[in-house]
Amino acid sequence: MQATAYTYDPQTRSGQVLLDDGTPVPFDAAAFDAGGLRLLRPGQRVRIETEGPADAPRVTLVTLHTF
Repeated sequence: MQATAYTYDPQTRSGQVLLDDGTPVPFDAAAFDAGGLRLLRPGQRVRIETEGPADAPRVTLVTLHTF
């Protein structure tokens, strides 16, 4: 699934992404670390993987979206 980086705190390595419908979804350090990223800037397109119910997904992976 694709999303847009919305917030990112380099101290905690956590933040939020915006789904294409505008819904903010938080991610934690484990999801950030799973993607192997070192930095994330708001506005970057990212690919995420989620688990759990559609109305309350939990992000398990955040990585850059490449074409």
